[in-house]
Amino acid sequence: MIELNVSEDIRQRCPDFVGAAVIANVRNSQPSPALWEEIDRFIADYRTRYTIDSIKAMPAIQATREAYKRCGKDPSRYRPSSEALVRRTLQGHDLYRVSTLVDLINLASIAYGYSIGGFDADKICAVHDSGAKILTLGIGQESEPYEGIGRGPLNIAGLPVYRDAIGGIGTPTSDHERTKLSLETTQLLAIVNGYDGNRETTNACATFIQQLLQRYADSDGGKIISF
Repeated sequence: MIELNVSEDIRQRCPDFVGAAVIANVRNSQPSPALWEEIDRFIADYRTRYTIDSIKAMPAIQATREAYKRCGKDPSRYRPSSEALVRRTLQGHDLYRVSTLVDLINLASIAYGYSIGGFDADKICAVHDSGAKILTLGIGQESEPYEGIGRGPLNIAGLPVYRDAIGGIGTPTSDHERTKLSLETTQLLAIVNGYDGNRETTNACATFIQQLLQRYADSDGGKIISF
């Protein structure tokens, strides 16, 4: 079991934060043709309904940008991953094809506008004396070491960050190399980060992830934890 906590720093600066996590047994694979048919249909429709200017009216993305400012980060220099995905989509660029788990999380992120952390739960470090796996959402500090996936060292000072027993593993800009999803991943932790205070929508996004896992990752969908 994984325990999810929110620090007082986040509660004070981002009082509207609500999170929803999906924990599920899964089978990852190379990019799924069936999933990509669904992604392509979704994106084709998405581009008929939205433009780049529409991002300004997307509550989930704008709330995350505001959270960055409150925590001390410039969201135009360190874009939330959801905004980066939406911008790429609406600029007419193809999404990267990584793996089934990464690709379905990206689909959910675009669909709902939330930055979603995707972690290999078996790689999360437990507290040594108890064996419990505890993740706490806090704020990155100056010179705090962090290696973003495909980005190398990342300055996470002023970014919301999830930490396990030995350090940071996820921010809305980039997750950490240490706990990234791979083809060997058998237990997924996906965290939907809602800075807009909309519990109904964050849970709906988590439910959508469950449905995608059932269709494409040989999963029963696992369970949702709201925090």
